Amino acid sequence: MSNKPLTHGNLFIIAAPSGAGKSSLINALLEKHEHHQMQVSVSSTTREPRPGERDGEHYHFLSKAQFEAKIAAGEFYEWAQVFDNYYGTSRRIIEETLTRGIDVFLDIDWQGARQVREVYPAVQSIFIMPPSLAVLEQRLRKRGQDSNDVITRRMSKAHAEMSHCHEFDYLIINDNFDHSLTQLEHIVFAQRLRTPAQQVRHAAILKDLLENGA
Repeated sequence: MSNKPLTHGNLFIIAAPSGAGKSSLINALLEKHEHHQMQVSVSSTTREPRPGERDGEHYHFLSKAQFEAKIAAGEFYEWAQVFDNYYGTSRRIIEETLTRGIDVFLDIDWQGARQVREVYPAVQSIFIMPPSLAVLEQRLRKRGQDSNDVITRRMSKAHAEMSHCHEFDYLIINDNFDHSLTQLEHIVFAQRLRTPAQQVRHAAILKDLLENGA
C-alpha cells in the first residue's frame, strides 16, 4: 500500500510586528494539534542566537557571507533584510514538506510575504495585530530579550509593518490569547475542508454518493 499523502499540504504566512504574539500562537497551535500534520518552517538568519535558541531548531544561523551566497544561488523561497540582519526560507525544504501532505507556517514579515505570493499564489496569509501600541511595548519589555534601544527601534518599525495588514487574507487582533488561538485554528482547518482537497481525500465516498445515488 502506498504511503503517499492523499492531499498536498497548505502553505500559510503568519506575519506581525515583533511582540504581537505570532510565535506564541504558532507554538500553541502545534502543541495543541501535535498529531496533525503541520509544522513551522525553520528560517535562516544572520542575527546572533538569543538565549536558549539552538541552531537548526529555532533558526539556521548563517554568516552574512554564507547567506548572500545562498541568495545568489537562488536557494531561498523568500528573504528579507530586517534590523541589519537577513532572514530567509529554504525553497527546497518548503516544497518537499508540502508534497508530504504537511501544512507549513512561514513566520515572516510583509516583505517576505510579497515574495512568496509571487511564486506561490495559493498561499494563505494571516496578519496578527496587538490591541494597542502600549500593549505591544509592554510585551516587548516583558520578554527581557532586547535593550531599550532595540525596543525603541521595534516600536518605530511596528507602525510601518501594520500598515501592510490589508495585503493579507486574514486579520487577527491578539487581545485575548485563547480567542486568537481559536481564530487561527479555524483558518487552518477551514483550508483543509476546501472542496478540491476534500474531493481527493474522500474520492471513494463522493463516487458512491454521486454515481450510485442517482
